[in-house]
Amino acid sequence: MFKQWVLVAAGSALGGVARVALSAGIYRRWGTSFPWGTLAVNGAGCFFIGLLFTWAEERLRLGTAGRLFLMAGFCGGFTTFSTYALETVQLFKSGATFPALVYVVGSSALGLAAFIAGSFMGRLAIL
Repeated sequence: MFKQWVLVAAGSALGGVARVALSAGIYRRWGTSFPWGTLAVNGAGCFFIGLLFTWAEERLRLGTAGRLFLMAGFCGGFTTFSTYALETVQLFKSGATFPALVYVVGSSALGLAAFIAGSFMGRLAIL
């Protein structure tokens, strides 16, 4: 059991660092008036987990260790539902109702579309 925890912890650490790096780059480029960084990170995470899930099931036959490290660990540390919730509430509190609604709908649509795209790419073995 300890080995499994270490795999998840290591993957989470790498995913968290990747999340901060990607979001910071996006916020530097596009500003912070809208949560573009979190939207991009969560979309990329959904794509990546869709790809991994398909590869794990159909191509790579990832074992338990690989799934724990990549899917639970890296993807779990990379994506951030709690930040999405916080940023949504902050948009509503600041009176930015329309951007908040766009963020909620856009995040859900992007997440599902990215997962499906990742899964599709995994089946085609393009990546």
